[in-house]
Amino acid sequence: MTKFLVRRLALSIPVLLGILVVTFTLGRLIPGDPCLAQLGERATDEICDAFDKRYGLDQPIPVQFGYYIANVFRGDLGLSLSFQVPVTDLLAERLPTTIELTFAAIVFATIFGVPLGILSAYKHNTSVDVITMIFSNVGVSMPVFWLGIILIIIFSVWMPDVTLFGTPIEDTPFGFLVLPSGRPPSVRFDDRFYAVYNLVAEPSEVKPWMEFISRFTIFNAAITLNGDLFIEAFRHLILPAVAVGTIPLSIIARMTRSSLLESLNQDYVRTARAKGLRERTVVVGHAVRNAMLPVVTIIGLNFGFLISGAVLTETIFRLTGIGKTLFEAITARDYTVVQGVTLVTAIAFVFINLIVDITYGYLDPRVRLE
Repeated sequence: MTKFLVRRLALSIPVLLGILVVTFTLGRLIPGDPCLAQLGERATDEICDAFDKRYGLDQPIPVQFGYYIANVFRGDLGLSLSFQVPVTDLLAERLPTTIELTFAAIVFATIFGVPLGILSAYKHNTSVDVITMIFSNVGVSMPVFWLGIILIIIFSVWMPDVTLFGTPIEDTPFGFLVLPSGRPPSVRFDDRFYAVYNLVAEPSEVKPWMEFISRFTIFNAAITLNGDLFIEAFRHLILPAVAVGTIPLSIIARMTRSSLLESLNQDYVRTARAKGLRERTVVVGHAVRNAMLPVVTIIGLNFGFLISGAVLTETIFRLTGIGKTLFEAITARDYTVVQGVTLVTAIAFVFINLIVDITYGYLDPRVRLE
């Protein structure tokens, strides 16, 4: 296992370097001038020359890339042209929002998608199968921005006005159906936070890594035993997680169904049934485990895609995450932010693929990681 991990991590270095080369080159070759994008009508030749010199954009592309790589190895991703803050600080502030949304969406998609796929495969060619596949086709066809708006209208606008026997639904046991939309609450640097992380620093001495940790609202609310904050943050995360997780849910359900149908027709399943094993043991213990290999791949790919940012979902629900930041950086020709987000996304994909490969070895003993 150790050799496998070291080998995979070593092979990921040229992959990440190649991604940086392509991103860096394309960013400089596409039409558009960062100075004009930032200053608009105020941009003159003299101002733009000073702007390019300040950020090193007057140098040849290979020279710029050399300086950038040297800074990356020192942990410096550069200064944002549009936000005027270090890219590392920007990522520390906005990446946790995207990570929490991605985890919530993938958990939602997996918890519902896998059982639906198993049920559909086991009830093949029945009404249950048809209804499940119709649901999956509808889910994968709904635009995320449309679904997000519909969810907001139903649970945040209409639902508070609903009454049960003259009592607002918020004051009944069904009050959990009223869900907030918009930016979730954030963790404050209080005594509990410092006590958990064994920090002595004052709020004025907050470091980027501390800012990064503190942005994981649900995680920090749980470990600091802040129940009110945990519930509030969780409720704020439900609607965007459902909106962005519906398409992965549908894909996972369809992939699970297809893979499990193939496994149920294999000889080892017929042998297990002939030996008199219980149907649940045959399906769950034998067929499902072998059918999960492509499903794990799909889950990993969707996790990687979502970690790069859900632009529409973050915009609709007013979440300041990586997707929205990347969109703003592209429109502003902010090369350093685009490169920083791309690098983080590539690292996430490498890490996720590594976890997927390790999971293969657990699900199928024939897969030898060594």
